[in-house]
Amino acid sequence: MSATQNIIDALKNQGANPDLAQLNLIQKLVNLKIYKSFSLSKMFSKQIDCGIYIWGDVGRGKTLITNEYIKQVQDNSIKSFHYIDFMNFIHSELNKNSGSKNPLSKVSKILTKKTSLIFIDEFQVEDVADAMIIGDLLIKIIDSGTKLILTSNAHPDSLYKDGLQRQKFMDSIKFLKERVDIHELNGDIDYRTRNIIQLNNNNDIYSEEDITSFIANNFGTDHLNSGEIEINNRRFECKLALNNILWIEFSSFFREPTGSSDYKYISDKFDWIFISNFNYCDDDSIDIIRRFISFIDIAYIQKTKVKFFFNNLDFNNLYQGAKIDILWQRCGSRLSEMQSSKYLKRFD
Repeated sequence: MSATQNIIDALKNQGANPDLAQLNLIQKLVNLKIYKSFSLSKMFSKQIDCGIYIWGDVGRGKTLITNEYIKQVQDNSIKSFHYIDFMNFIHSELNKNSGSKNPLSKVSKILTKKTSLIFIDEFQVEDVADAMIIGDLLIKIIDSGTKLILTSNAHPDSLYKDGLQRQKFMDSIKFLKERVDIHELNGDIDYRTRNIIQLNNNNDIYSEEDITSFIANNFGTDHLNSGEIEINNRRFECKLALNNILWIEFSSFFREPTGSSDYKYISDKFDWIFISNFNYCDDDSIDIIRRFISFIDIAYIQKTKVKFFFNNLDFNNLYQGAKIDILWQRCGSRLSEMQSSKYLKRFD
């Protein structure tokens, strides 16, 4: 059986039936020759088959397909990173080599030694220091003969918009565009939204392990340690804040003195907000409910994608007091709509 068919069958087993655009991407990945050649002719020539930069809207299958391709290749010389983990690794290695001459060259050699392919997922550039490092590093990786696969929500020309010293970064991006295939994945299905819609709220109980597994499977990351998020120069506890996903707990996040500007910030910043660990509230905990109502109002207006893990709690009776019953009735109506397939399918 062909490698292409193996990938297609594996994706179907995960509930993803590839459309025409995704089949095209699969074929491009399969055709990518990832062997590493050190011949002098290649070292001094302009190689143009140096990898693929895959970009497109969230949930179209960029990470899912690439991960399955790498799984099928079964090559120990392939290294995979999430962009955040990749930059953490680079900064750590630069610190270790800070006293040496040309530390970035040494880090590049460490990274590419016995490496045929580097996959960097969720590629994004927002920090000026990272922009200067990653631009030079991409050139060094390509010149080493190591292939690249990058996935991103943005076309290369749209990276690091309005950033400091952007022209220097864009010179490196121009080099990247000359050497790798820039491939837009514009498939019809948002698999993440579809899979989240299929999660049934009715009497189903999701443990932290269930939610962690779901995020890992659908968002392509297994680094789900609890942490903190900075919102408007203040830090709050969260279960996960990684690139386009925020996972918070009702019982702790809305206990903190948060407000509408905080809710607008997270609604603008994250593609998905997951909320778990709900508990019933009465008028003794009215501040928690007021904050939650304010969040729902803003998330609803902003058309934010939110997944509520109410488990066995009846969300209609989450507030069991009397002082703001009218406000809660409106909130309950919005909660019901935000969990519906119709609401979520607007994002497909």
